[in-house]
Amino acid sequence: MPATSTQGYASNGIFFRVAGEGEPLLLLHGLMVNGEMFDPLVDLLRDDFRMLIPDLRGHGKSGTVAGPCDVAALATDLDAVLAEAGFERCSVLGYSHGGAVAQQLAHTRPARVARMMLGCTYAQNAGTRRERLEGAIFETLLRFIDPGTLGRLAIRPSKTKPGGPVGLTREQALWVRGLMASNGRGAMRSAVRGMLAFDSGPWLAELKVPTLVIAGSDDTAVPRYHYDMLVKGIAGACGRIIDRAEHTLIWTHTGELAQIIRTQWAGDAGRATTA
Repeated sequence: MPATSTQGYASNGIFFRVAGEGEPLLLLHGLMVNGEMFDPLVDLLRDDFRMLIPDLRGHGKSGTVAGPCDVAALATDLDAVLAEAGFERCSVLGYSHGGAVAQQLAHTRPARVARMMLGCTYAQNAGTRRERLEGAIFETLLRFIDPGTLGRLAIRPSKTKPGGPVGLTREQALWVRGLMASNGRGAMRSAVRGMLAFDSGPWLAELKVPTLVIAGSDDTAVPRYHYDMLVKGIAGACGRIIDRAEHTLIWTHTGELAQIIRTQWAGDAGRATTA
């Protein structure tokens, strides 16, 4: 676990931590986990960035903050967190569903966002009939199964085969399951509905924030077309595809992701390659 210089609750009940020293960087976690998902990455970036790591509404230690857990509400919650943590303007890394929140923040509060990195995320999660069906099944399952049980069913270690995608180790899988178990069933159902309703497509071209989009070459949870939509839809956006990485690349390719972040925020965004 990385040491933190600050942790506590904002006036609106959102829990946050601050770790590291350097340029301000806001880290926005994915659906059904919490800010601890960034711990391995924070360990590698603590000498380069002062990182603000909230638990979004309904998640982790912000689980008692009542819904709705739609993307607009999650972004609005950040007003108090940013102000009270002393982050007037910062770079933002949004991972998976956190990437939707990052887009919303850049759209409605552009003065807050200096640069944006979108990892394994989407402009519209329910863009195909299959995705809409999967989302409906996901929301229905949460009526009967708590997130911890769902994590035990869905998150499994996998043996990495030569040339194939790199999977989670047993220890990593157990840890991710624990993150999922920190969330309540009702709040996660609300968050899933918020995910399915989000669509930045109508205003994606209006985003003026320097953006880097990251994807895994073997991500089946957020397929390649989502990456393409973001790279093509955000003016001037650059893209990087991490080879042999799945949706879990933040844990399986942590060092590579950390190096990309250092390069991006060292002013080299214009030299990033588009894959």
